[in-house]
Amino acid sequence: MPVKLAVFDLAGTTVKDDNAVASAFCKAFDAYGYTVSEEAVRPLMGYKKPVAIQIILEKMGIETDEELVNDIHREFEMEMIDHYEYSPDVKAIPGAEMVMLQLKEKGIRVALNTGFTKIIADTILHRLQWREKGIADDCIASDEVEEGRPQPFMIRALMERAGIDDPKEVVKIGDTEADVNEGRNADCALVIAVTTGAFAKEQLETYSPDYIIDNLSELPPLIFDCD
Repeated sequence: MPVKLAVFDLAGTTVKDDNAVASAFCKAFDAYGYTVSEEAVRPLMGYKKPVAIQIILEKMGIETDEELVNDIHREFEMEMIDHYEYSPDVKAIPGAEMVMLQLKEKGIRVALNTGFTKIIADTILHRLQWREKGIADDCIASDEVEEGRPQPFMIRALMERAGIDDPKEVVKIGDTEADVNEGRNADCALVIAVTTGAFAKEQLETYSPDYIIDNLSELPPLIFDCD
């Protein structure tokens, strides 16, 4: 069945991360007196960020409430917005824009989804000018749906907005366990993991994506062969 929609993650998949997300998490916790290592944060990349914060606090044995989670998330959000607005390191991952345009040339709709909130996602898209350049057809963030990854709600919302009923016409591309499980839970035709972000190939293999690629340039033949 021909693929009609490709759903890409943002940080680590199409946008260079360079550890900025994990670093922002650690700074946000530090602002409230909690020391968290990047190693503790990294397994939760891809998740809806308030959920990740809740999980980290619980693992630390800290009694949590909604106010504390929201405060830490607000600090994280400010760190990320500052990074994506002003850091010279914010760039598309090499080949990402070319690959997305290749898919669009074949009539495949390109959408983005993320564990970030909409305000962070919009900051990234504005910085990279992906809407203006016609690179991304749609984008959805974790705070726009009932639950974020690994639940399939973001993908389902993107399908509905694209007028697509069959998940076998959709492929999911991401760099985390949450991305892979999201694609599986949505019953996508292909779930493809990339090694450009949070996890190495050996780690991604344990989550059983259909393919693991080191560069997005490897993606188009996999999607076109799926037709």
